[in-house]
Amino acid sequence: MSITWTGVFPALTTKFTADDTLDLPLFEKNLQAQLTAGVNGIVLGGTLGEASVLSTIEKEQLIKFAVEKCAGKVPVVLNIAEGSTKEALLQAEHAKAWGAKGLMLLPPMRYKSDHRETVQWFKTIANATDLPIMIYNNPVDYKNEVTLDMFAELIACKNIEAVKESTRDVTNVTRMKNRFGDRIKILCGVDTLAMEELCLGADGWVAGLVCAFPKETVTIFNLVKAGKIEEAAKIYRWFMPLLELDIHPKLVQYIKLAEAQLGIGSENVRAPRLILEGEERAGILKVINDGIATRPALS
Repeated sequence: MSITWTGVFPALTTKFTADDTLDLPLFEKNLQAQLTAGVNGIVLGGTLGEASVLSTIEKEQLIKFAVEKCAGKVPVVLNIAEGSTKEALLQAEHAKAWGAKGLMLLPPMRYKSDHRETVQWFKTIANATDLPIMIYNNPVDYKNEVTLDMFAELIACKNIEAVKESTRDVTNVTRMKNRFGDRIKILCGVDTLAMEELCLGADGWVAGLVCAFPKETVTIFNLVKAGKIEEAAKIYRWFMPLLELDIHPKLVQYIKLAEAQLGIGSENVRAPRLILEGEERAGILKVINDGIATRPALS
């Protein structure tokens, strides 16, 4: 299965039981809600997926389970966020063996690589696999920016096909389009900028709040691409207080609380993260419940 890198790609949360094991039945419930809504791909092992606290065995379980349940309907993409090239290469090899159809790839973790090191990192991994790659460009949270000049070198690798655009600079969509045309597919990676970037020509949306609101997310994307901007904007305006939960350091806890309120997830997180409590939980719960209470009727 090739990947077109267009449409909505949920960055799924990892579901845990109360005793801190993978909750695959609950994961499947959420996954089926995504597929029913019409998403175009699935991203596992990202920030929302709590990748840094998952074992290799757990990643294998999740990927194989998701591949089985997706049954060829949409591609499953594994995120790679490693500190060493050696480990990243191993994860890429695992991803292929487990049935993933693509990779989302961050620059090196825990070390701020320079231009030459960053380019070499991506090229080494790309040249070692035939899986299509979406580069995750998020200098706000992960400090390393993949610049346009880096992309100019990286397009020599034919399987580097897309970017998750999370610089939080909307202008970057236009810069990328001006310089590379359609060579690199652009997927917005920041929920609160999604409609703006889609209107400027972004090809897709790697979404967070889609985990709790799949139908609304897919509907916004489809309306924008159909040129029905005002219809999309009405839903987007309703959605914005919820989408803002995606740009907080506790986005995992916030989005998991939303999933729990919608009956397609739980609040369970893995330490060192802790479940929300007290005034913080009450405040986030109000945002979520206010959104549910005013949820637009969709056809």
